[in-house]
Amino acid sequence: MIDSLVTFVIGMSGGHAALGIVLFTLAVRLLLLPLAVKQARSARVRERLAPRLRALQKRYGRDPAKLAGETRALYAKEGTSPFAGILPGLAQLPFMWLMYRVATHPTALAGHDLFGAPLGQHVAAITVNYGLFSVPVLVFTLVITLMALVAWWMSHKTTAMMTEEQPELMRRIMPLLPFGSLLAAAVLPLAAGLYLLVSTAWTAGERAVLATRPL
Repeated sequence: MIDSLVTFVIGMSGGHAALGIVLFTLAVRLLLLPLAVKQARSARVRERLAPRLRALQKRYGRDPAKLAGETRALYAKEGTSPFAGILPGLAQLPFMWLMYRVATHPTALAGHDLFGAPLGQHVAAITVNYGLFSVPVLVFTLVITLMALVAWWMSHKTTAMMTEEQPELMRRIMPLLPFGSLLAAAVLPLAAGLYLLVSTAWTAGERAVLATRPL
């Protein structure tokens, strides 16, 4: 199935695998937009309920069962649940896995490149084959640099959205998560780095737009 999908994606982009990866990633993310809207709506609810949740924690902090019950009741009044933001995210995982498989296909990417940089090779192989100061390495460096800028922006926004009632460990870890894509791009083929760049940039833009719109 993956072989047929990769062939279809490359064929629909006129034989340009890099363009095919970009278009396929955008198409899937557009398909998943309703789930992203649900996640954003749940985040709004949590933000609105934050003061009352803090009050419940102070009142029932020594009674976990009572605290859990009151928390569920509070969310129920809003027509949602504490897990409403998690389920849409889990539903996206199969599609993310599918995009990753397309971007890292071992044979279909052979002979395809992005401005001279082979899509099927990772940065170490490109450096060995073309030299440190070469156009292919520069292309890979540019992709990672753009990813770093997107990760920084997302980290900054995540930090701004964190609330005091969240555990300190979470407040420390969550802003670091966007930089995980950089580590992945450093060891995966360029095609995967291109997919990660497009996908994370979409996520950043999506959050920025949804944060300013009524849901």
